[in-house]
Amino acid sequence: MKLIYVVEDDANIREIELFALKNSGYEAEGFACAADFQKCIKEKKPSLILLDIMLPDEDGISVLQKLRAQPDTRFLPIILVTARTTEIDKVKGLDAGADDYITKPFGVMELISRVKALLRRAEPEKTEDTLTFSDIVLSGANRSCQVSGQMVELTYKEFELLSLLMHNAGIVLTRDALMEKIWGIDFLGESRTLDVHIKTLRKKLGDAGKHIKTVRNVGYLLQ
Repeated sequence: MKLIYVVEDDANIREIELFALKNSGYEAEGFACAADFQKCIKEKKPSLILLDIMLPDEDGISVLQKLRAQPDTRFLPIILVTARTTEIDKVKGLDAGADDYITKPFGVMELISRVKALLRRAEPEKTEDTLTFSDIVLSGANRSCQVSGQMVELTYKEFELLSLLMHNAGIVLTRDALMEKIWGIDFLGESRTLDVHIKTLRKKLGDAGKHIKTVRNVGYLLQ
């Protein structure tokens, strides 16, 4: 049974999340503050984390950055749960390493769909494929990315998105196709989510990010 940690200071929201997860067949543990969560994760690693941004003792973004800086939690699937709805807040969360986000108030069905989709993609088939495009080298064996010989840290979603674009270099991929392949569900979030991921991916790739082209009203391609 997969273990999910819920880091949420609002007791009512935390209980709703825990109930929904347990009712969907997951093992779930809740934490009201970052300190309790950080103590527990040193002893036992979960399969996924639902992380609130506004915690009483430490900002959720700071917690996220610490998790991404540690080798044993670097690739843990993390969904930010936030009441902040502006694009800049979401970009900050994705830049810090979040794999997805969900805004309050949210529906239980949406929450479980996001969790299932991310967990499904957190268990990719093992592959030794190495993809190369211009100065970009993507390794499926260790899920690493290099640009001009320099390592580039990508979140799970960013890696999958870049891999899909590289596998289909020169081919225009529609927005619907990208959403279905990467998120795997009829996405219930804002339509800007894909654009935000593309934006952060381009930024991380530096000069090589110019190869990701926008095809207006259609989608994206690597060229």
